[in-house]
Amino acid sequence: MQNNEQTPEQAQESGPADALGTDALQGRIAELEASNAELRESVLREHAELENQRRRLHRDLEQARRFANEKLLNELLPVYDSLERGLAIESGDVAAVREGLALTLKALLKVAENHGLVPIDPVDQPLDPERHHAVSMVEAPGKAPGTVVSVLQKGYVLNDRLLRPALVAVARD
Repeated sequence: MQNNEQTPEQAQESGPADALGTDALQGRIAELEASNAELRESVLREHAELENQRRRLHRDLEQARRFANEKLLNELLPVYDSLERGLAIESGDVAAVREGLALTLKALLKVAENHGLVPIDPVDQPLDPERHHAVSMVEAPGKAPGTVVSVLQKGYVLNDRLLRPALVAVARD
């Protein structure tokens, strides 16, 4: 049979060893508490940095939204100026006004194309319900049924995404 109780002599012998063990444990606890405090401080700093970064990102995103069209609008200013000059013409020279409007339209289309806007020209193509909206059916001798005969309103694609479908007239069956 085994006895787990210590004799007084054994207790005296282990007393200083336990004191050393207790001192070591208290030292280790102090080290861990210091390490815990450092880690807590580090986590708080990282959290503050993330919060600051989130605020900066939100501010930058808001700034980008506010000025996203700056380049486009800068390119449109000459078109705007041309239209204003055209409206200021007092003469009755219709040909000159028409020529000015044609040049202004050409400049506007160039700006639009530079920014990814492409017109849809579906004449003589089969009706594509994804890109065309048929508003009428007409007799069109020599055209296959379902073929686009005329465009009533141009459609546009912006960077491969449909912006507005073309309104079209389609050959009747």
